[in-house]
Amino acid sequence: MGERWRVAVDRRVCIGSGLCVGAAPDGFRLDAARQSHPVAAETDAGEGVLAAAEGCPVEAITITAVASGEAVFPPEE
Repeated sequence: MGERWRVAVDRRVCIGSGLCVGAAPDGFRLDAARQSHPVAAETDAGEGVLAAAEGCPVEAITITAVASGEAVFPPEE
């Protein structure tokens, strides 16, 4: 079994650009208010979800490794 990630979107920060949906259409949805939501709170680690987080213009998406609790994105400095 591969690594699992916990994905969250800060709705106070999200501007509804939709870039996350474009990068990972199976991982994110926009609601009627154009706010992003992860399709599932936990997901298999994958390039699409990571690309969505990295491409978010306001860094509203965070990814954490489920097993370790370590930040995947944004990386801890």
